[in-house]
Amino acid sequence: MKAALRVIYPPQCLGCGAGVDGDGALCPSCWRDCEFVGGCACARCGVPLPGGGSDSGADAAGLLCDDCLIVTRPWQAGRAAVVYDGVGRRLVLALKHGDRLDLGRPLGGWVAQAAAPLIRPEMIVAPIPLHPRRLLRRKFNQAALLSAQVARQHGLQHAPTLLARTRATLPQDHRSRAERFANLTEAMAVTPAHAAIMAGRPVLLVDDVMASGATMAAASHALLAAGAASVSVAVLARAVRETGGRNGTMEIGGAIS
Repeated sequence: MKAALRVIYPPQCLGCGAGVDGDGALCPSCWRDCEFVGGCACARCGVPLPGGGSDSGADAAGLLCDDCLIVTRPWQAGRAAVVYDGVGRRLVLALKHGDRLDLGRPLGGWVAQAAAPLIRPEMIVAPIPLHPRRLLRRKFNQAALLSAQVARQHGLQHAPTLLARTRATLPQDHRSRAERFANLTEAMAVTPAHAAIMAGRPVLLVDDVMASGATMAAASHALLAAGAASVSVAVLARAVRETGGRNGTMEIGGAIS
């Protein structure tokens, strides 16, 4: 049956739809245009650091980027699968706004692989939540599709409703760092039904994109206030090219919530 299905529906590249050898793969062209985060990266937020693959493992475990040396991060450690650019950016937008729910499994696998160093015994995996009104419009939470795969591949408990949005927030696009953090202040809380099972346990937060880290910070504060032992974060894509726009806004390039 599987062989017959492969004849009728041959595997296609996640990025462009070209023929590939196996499911969930990229063609050579898309592979070259997708920057996976490996080797030397910030241990706190997952952003790639200069030096590439020469530093890895124990030598790179404690390295921090300039932002994480300046900004206090409430979470313990972080990892990212790809850079939010090129094919990586297109895949994020296809999952988030293009109704490509089929991307949840392979891209979630990328996040699971990136998050492997963060996994701890008894860890709970939870996605960044959407506000109910946004969830009603979108029909699904893309972060929950990713976090489900992370939990499944690492054999951890998945809590897709661990966190809830307590108020609607404005889009984060083209806002300054200070505006992004202010926009998310007290915007999330642990749902009462899950507070007891989370108390004293480590939590892995999963989202599709990290830019300033404001969303992850708000979620981490809520989890720690409710009794989480620690918080780590894993994202599909990390935005790395930030340039100052008018009035200090962050021009990162689209659809980052």
